[in-house]
Amino acid sequence: MNRYQNTPKNVYYDLYNLVRDKDYFVLTTNVDHFFKKQGLISTGYFIHRATMDYGNVQSPATIKPMITNPSLKKWLPNKKMRIPSELVPHCPVCGAPMAMNLRTDNTLVEDKGWHRAAGRYQTFISRHKDLKIVYLELGVGGNTPGIIKYPFWRMIHEWKNAEYICINAKESYAPEEIRDSSICIQADIGEVLQQFMDSDS
Repeated sequence: MNRYQNTPKNVYYDLYNLVRDKDYFVLTTNVDHFFKKQGLISTGYFIHRATMDYGNVQSPATIKPMITNPSLKKWLPNKKMRIPSELVPHCPVCGAPMAMNLRTDNTLVEDKGWHRAAGRYQTFISRHKDLKIVYLELGVGGNTPGIIKYPFWRMIHEWKNAEYICINAKESYAPEEIRDSSICIQADIGEVLQQFMDSDS
């Protein structure tokens, strides 16, 4: 349902309008593809690092995630959140039930597209190492801090021209070592972005 529902707010549009004229890169662990579905990544870069895609299924026996199985969309009207057994896709190689293409254990399938995106991210980071750069962290919690939060903190600490902005309703925080280069806002992301939009206009 998260993969195919429409975005409920204008948060993604407001974010895009704030950065669209800048050299930016989107790094996300969300698997809902809201950035892509809203057409907001045509001029930027995009990568899923920690988790992959609710719309793809995988099996350890395959070397890449399968294209979205048509049966997945049949699950959506099911209000009881139960899936008939005949709709569960099975691996064409081993015949086992397939799972969503998510990082839940060491069986995650990282296809060529994932590795190309990871390369684009590393290129972007290398290109901006000695330049003035802002790391804007939005709503990152404690589930996968090693993907976004901790690397951001490390780069802020090591790069003299880097700034850190964290907007989070509950977990807005920066370590003491980077406090002077940080702005932490504990508030609703949508409301803060709207304030930015209003002040810019």
